[in-house]
Amino acid sequence: MSDLEGVDDRALMARHVAGDPDAFGEIFRRHRDRLWAVAVRTTGDRELASDCVQDGFVNAFRRAGSYRGDAAVSTWLHRIVVNACLDRLRRERDVLRRAGDVADIDIVDDHDRHDQAETELDVRAALAHLPEHQRLALVLVDMHGMPVADAADVLGVAVGTIKSRCARGREALAAVLGGRTDPAAREPQERP
Repeated sequence: MSDLEGVDDRALMARHVAGDPDAFGEIFRRHRDRLWAVAVRTTGDRELASDCVQDGFVNAFRRAGSYRGDAAVSTWLHRIVVNACLDRLRRERDVLRRAGDVADIDIVDDHDRHDQAETELDVRAALAHLPEHQRLALVLVDMHGMPVADAADVLGVAVGTIKSRCARGREALAAVLGGRTDPAAREPQERP
């Protein structure tokens, strides 16, 4: 057991800034898997997600002195990694086009049951059809269970904006997946 395992994230950041050579490694160990999952869901591409997480952690390492402690370290890291994803996606617009192709989205865990894997593929493909801002909000809030306020911090928008993006995104997902909730979209009923 490392002597850093019981140290909270804020204290680890302070230690890193003060020159502790192991502190940032512990932060990386704690958060890498979750941030990678966010990056995969944001980009729809495992390789690109790995690059984004690497970019994000390098940026966080270098900019650790700018961490003010206003938000949790995990929220700060999420913001950095999501921004790294958005930067990469902007530079590589063709990735967004490929994200719509289910064959290019390799997100199924080998331990998933078949029916869960099919559902996950359907949801991932549907997510690829959403506008980027809605997809990001849904990934953070619905898929990663991040509180709305934290997602707002990560994306740099108001809480109400996240709520709106999630609501619109869920509605759009339902439509893409065939479970339309819009009464106007239903077949008209015959009058007696």
